[in-house]
Amino acid sequence: MSAATFIPPAARADARRLQLDAEGNLRHFLTIDGLDRALLTEILDRAEGFLGVARQAVKKVPLCRGKIIANLFFENSTRTRTTFELAAKRLSADVLNLNIGASATAKGETLLDTLRNLEAMHVDMFVVRHADSGAAQFIAEHAAPRISVINAGDGRHAHPTQGMLDMFTIRQHKGGFADLTVAIVGDLLHSRVARSQLAALHTLGTREVRIIAPRTLIPARAAEVFGVRVFHDLDAGIADADVIIMLRLQRERMDGAFLPSEHEYFHLFGLTERRLFMAKPDVIVMHPGPINRGVEMDSQVADGARSVILEQVSNGLAVRMAVMSMCIGTQNLALAAATPPGAGHA
Repeated sequence: MSAATFIPPAARADARRLQLDAEGNLRHFLTIDGLDRALLTEILDRAEGFLGVARQAVKKVPLCRGKIIANLFFENSTRTRTTFELAAKRLSADVLNLNIGASATAKGETLLDTLRNLEAMHVDMFVVRHADSGAAQFIAEHAAPRISVINAGDGRHAHPTQGMLDMFTIRQHKGGFADLTVAIVGDLLHSRVARSQLAALHTLGTREVRIIAPRTLIPARAAEVFGVRVFHDLDAGIADADVIIMLRLQRERMDGAFLPSEHEYFHLFGLTERRLFMAKPDVIVMHPGPINRGVEMDSQVADGARSVILEQVSNGLAVRMAVMSMCIGTQNLALAAATPPGAGHA
């Protein structure tokens, strides 16, 4: 099944309309759904160019100098928040980290009032993480036209920069997607990361995508909706795989008895060195973090030669720099087009 079946056509068109400007440039980054292969490849290519920044004596480029980027994290985060902050600083932006727990939102201020106050401070971009699906899109629809919004994870819906940094890591090691078999293992039902990964893998033309989990953690009609092969046996699902992506059990999103115990889950679905021999010899093992060692995988795999988990973290910086710079670049082009010749000059 092609990427075109991933979401309904009307929703794809709406996502594309909101995320792109009239020229097809990235304005917001809310979801991978609705974006085409050329744009995803542009993100990956631009991220490639940012990898060298970390090796410079001065780890900064001036692409977002003078811009203000606000991190609005309504959910806890370590890797995502810190890499977004560092990515913005490496682009020479000024960064505002809003402590939601100590903000006026905790005193009853509405989300829109919070946004309007930040807009009055001339913020240029919101990076949003929220427990509710669709929160980032809601903010993008109500923010001032000059403001870009990046979704840093919303409910069960999407985590597009995580999906793209995973694609970047795969491309680094495998060169492309057309000949790959990718296996995603774990809590597919609650994972916004998995939804972004599936959308990106299909759009980038991956040969075969498999999802592997207990029946209770597989979304309804997964094979039809996501265009994947579904497995309930780990050994069969990872056989001859080129890439294995392990997912965390998201206990905080489970409101029922999805599993008998973590011990039994590890016995049936935990990745071990022995099981890794089922995959191809050059398989890479990925995990978006945080890892629950002894639940999703053992430490020998997490720290082993096939693991690229720490590379994913490093690559997250480059990918988030790419997305931010593309959105800010769209902002600058729009402002330039709206400014009469000679305006702003003495």
